[in-house]
Amino acid sequence: MIELAKIRQALMLLAYSFAVSLGCSQANASSLDGVEGQHGFAMHGAPAHGPAFTHLKYANPSAPKGGTIHLHSIGSYDSFNSFIVKGSTAAGLGLLYNTLTTSSLDEAFTQYGELAEEVFMPEDRSWVAFKLRADARWHDGKPVTPDDVLWSFETLLGKGLPFFRYYYGNVAEAVKVGDDTVRFNFKPGENQELPLILGQLTILPKHYWADREFDKTTLEPPLGSGPYRIKDFEAGRSVTFERNADYWGKDIPVHKGFFNFDLIRYDYYRDTDIALEAFKAGEYDYRPESSSKSWATAYDVPALKDGTLIKKGFDHSRSAGMQGFAFNTRRPGLSDSRVRQALAYAFDFEWSNENLFYSQYTRTRSYFDNSELAATGLPGADELKLLTPLRGKIPDEVFTAAYEAPAGGGPRALRKNLREAGKILDAAGWPIRNGKRQNTEGVELTFEVLLVSPSFERIVLPFTQNLKKLGIYATVRTVDTSQYLRRRDTYDFDVIIHTFAQSMSPGNEQRSFFGSESAANEGGRNVVGIRSPAIDQLIEHVIAAPDRQQLITATRALDRVLQWGHWMIPQWHIAYDRLAHWDKFGMPPIIPSRGVQFASWWVDTSKARRLATTLKSEQRR
Repeated sequence: MIELAKIRQALMLLAYSFAVSLGCSQANASSLDGVEGQHGFAMHGAPAHGPAFTHLKYANPSAPKGGTIHLHSIGSYDSFNSFIVKGSTAAGLGLLYNTLTTSSLDEAFTQYGELAEEVFMPEDRSWVAFKLRADARWHDGKPVTPDDVLWSFETLLGKGLPFFRYYYGNVAEAVKVGDDTVRFNFKPGENQELPLILGQLTILPKHYWADREFDKTTLEPPLGSGPYRIKDFEAGRSVTFERNADYWGKDIPVHKGFFNFDLIRYDYYRDTDIALEAFKAGEYDYRPESSSKSWATAYDVPALKDGTLIKKGFDHSRSAGMQGFAFNTRRPGLSDSRVRQALAYAFDFEWSNENLFYSQYTRTRSYFDNSELAATGLPGADELKLLTPLRGKIPDEVFTAAYEAPAGGGPRALRKNLREAGKILDAAGWPIRNGKRQNTEGVELTFEVLLVSPSFERIVLPFTQNLKKLGIYATVRTVDTSQYLRRRDTYDFDVIIHTFAQSMSPGNEQRSFFGSESAANEGGRNVVGIRSPAIDQLIEHVIAAPDRQQLITATRALDRVLQWGHWMIPQWHIAYDRLAHWDKFGMPPIIPSRGVQFASWWVDTSKARRLATTLKSEQRR
């Protein structure tokens, strides 16, 4: 008996030590430790909106409800499960669900309660807890419970998209506190944003999935708790969402003035060119325009002149991120940074901007462009504290030069650039033999640019013509959406055009973008295949930054190393949103810093009637 008691005591001490190692104690791992609840929390500083706020300032709390709108998507779909790698998912599925908290779009990174009524977080941010709203309901009327939260967390990490495992990888455990609260305890280490990104967790109904396979595609409309549900659909061609008039969350502050349309229908089109013609014919109502050529030339129609069609640019101040030719460095020829650097000299942005883009774009040079997070000039003293220990593991240019993409501007500049590229390729072991770049084994340097839209062919083909002058014969292939997604997710490509979208408060997502562990996971977001311990270390500095200034410093340091890694050929960005819509909407007068929020618009019934009359008259002609 004495020996058994000693064993029990030892096990208790071991359990206690393990709990302490997780940043919590045996006594408080499933309590709130006297921490007071908050209505929201900010990454740095305090939320802009106090506890008594009634609505977000960029929403109209009196916006009328009603009306039907038509939107568009490209390609097709075969699944309503957007949380797994398999399948091509339908547009608009986010309308079905809620998260624990939701972001304010005019603050760098602030979250306010959505499913959660209160948030509990200690000063050291070693854990976070969410108290659920008592009136939160699934569409079948059952309450949203802590068991739903726990099941969602475990299932998304175990069976969901790979990024969930990296996004929430620092969570040690999730436990229920009482009947209405869930607490997430964190592993040792500093991850300042982890409480906020836990709030972004999509909550799914445990009881609905109890007799269904979560890791399979499905065209059964799923159960949600959000403002909309699926009304009907035609697989691969359209899906219609109807507003839930009894939505439990319609009057909470973060939702006041949002989700105003009764019906939202997405129609699918084969490609963007066909979709544009359909829009001008009045087949759908609202169109973000991604093509500079279309923006400059394709909207010269009578409806634009008489005001029934509106085309307008809306300024924003969000980070532009990085769009560019993304190299799959898993491919032998593209694994050498010198080769990637040389290829960048063959892309003449200045010529493209003038001749193809109607001078609408700015050259991108940073992974965090159009923001204070972008690295410029040489690293300062604060950045050097992070970068100097990595000497020899990162490019030497990080310390000696500010990155700038090769500047073009026509035949003379191109000839100069191609000469420089040729020198780099020769030094990298790819001299010209018989008019082609070949290594010592006689292997030719060639690759395929994989596209999902034919509209990009006019941009890529001049690039391939320039490559021919270097002795590199690249091909271009445009495939349908489902094939493109499959090839991207399995890394079955050489080069794609890809965008790393960035927020104003970068953090855990950088692991999935650029972290070594994410490089091999099918369906992951590290499409380039970066495996660099130095970059991994810089990412952890970003995640652990305790205040805004140190976040800026760490992000700039990461940016410099990414720039000089030549992982992509930077393309371009634009500091405003190009939007076209038929004149049937009302919108709030205030636009948040991250840009127009279509979810806050509403159908203006008088405008809609007038538009319908006009379109009918034109159809009779």
